[in-house]
Amino acid sequence: MNFNGTEFDTYFKNYPDSNGYFGKYGGAYIPDELKKAMDEITEAYFTICKSSKFIGELRRIRKEFQGRPTPVSYLERLSNSLGNVQLYVKREDLNHTGAHKLNHCMGEALLAKYMGKKKVIAETGAGQHGVALATAAAYFGLECDIYMGAVDIKKQAPNVARMKILGANVVEVTDGLATLKEAVDAAFAAYMKEYKDCIYCIGSVVGPHPFPMMVRDFQSVVGIEAREQFIEMTGELPDAVVACVGGGSNAMGMFSGFLNDPVDIYGVEPLGRGTALGDHAASLTYGEEGVMHGFNSIMLKDENGEPAPVYSVASGLDYPSSGPEHAFLHDLGRVKYDVVNDEETIDAFFTLSRMEGIIPAIESSHAVAYAMKLAKKMEKGSILINLSGRGDKDMDYIIEKYGIR
Repeated sequence: MNFNGTEFDTYFKNYPDSNGYFGKYGGAYIPDELKKAMDEITEAYFTICKSSKFIGELRRIRKEFQGRPTPVSYLERLSNSLGNVQLYVKREDLNHTGAHKLNHCMGEALLAKYMGKKKVIAETGAGQHGVALATAAAYFGLECDIYMGAVDIKKQAPNVARMKILGANVVEVTDGLATLKEAVDAAFAAYMKEYKDCIYCIGSVVGPHPFPMMVRDFQSVVGIEAREQFIEMTGELPDAVVACVGGGSNAMGMFSGFLNDPVDIYGVEPLGRGTALGDHAASLTYGEEGVMHGFNSIMLKDENGEPAPVYSVASGLDYPSSGPEHAFLHDLGRVKYDVVNDEETIDAFFTLSRMEGIIPAIESSHAVAYAMKLAKKMEKGSILINLSGRGDKDMDYIIEKYGIR
């Protein structure tokens, strides 16, 4: 199926299907003892997502607690430095807690309260999902366990401190590479022991059904807002939309607003240090079909067919797979997935900071870097970037590793 402006009219009614599949990707590859728990979550979600009480409460939270809608900002100085293409950013860095993650965490925690759960469990890489869920747990009076790899704990000390101040129990994971994949493994193992009393709040559009759908739906507020704001600002749609992709929650949130528009959409993966296996985390670019963490998608595999070791300068992107909907959109050709490396990313981090007074998260800097390259190729037009988070969490790490440029 090639995009011609009409196929996506009913896209969100058709995907995922009733079994949680986006084409051949998605599903729920989980132990029998967890199927009942996932069915319970699915039933509860489909009940409350149509409830005016739930929708009204979520809208109130977004407005009064999160500070939504977040603005779209025009990057005048950066645009002028690159040529004739005009760059804009959707400011999810101004969402409460500093990133897009709170959009789905407040929704998942509200769902947990509706289901009568006492506790939320999650993994985190860059720490933004952990901070957001700890915030949501504090807001709703829930217990909160956050699993985080030892490597990421060291890289993201400010966010670890924030989680603890908010009352979360941060569980250090030392297995394997001690990064995001291992944190997910540990969180899943803990959830299997406690699923009757808690809910696993997955931090991206990954995992077994219904989580890829639920997280996309909660994050779609980003794309809906951005589309309305951009048209109000300029009178037209952007020519291109750009977002970084690890698991892919910020990207699916942004892309959701534009899938049925004549807009080029780009998902940017981390090339890290290079193309060798273990030096990057660009699963959609270099991976193949495979199942991990309860869902079928495109993933990076080692010589034994297991999830391969991955690397990225961004803790939130070092995951060996991507959400099943991204795999689906990749195969359809509706979204173009491409890469930028660490050096390009760090250059974009400092460039945006110096030219616009916005310090971006390293994750978001991947999208900024790609948009800068794209702007140089385009002769005219506009690019809308999803600035998924702020860079406060990354400053100590960047200064230590790269210095001040």
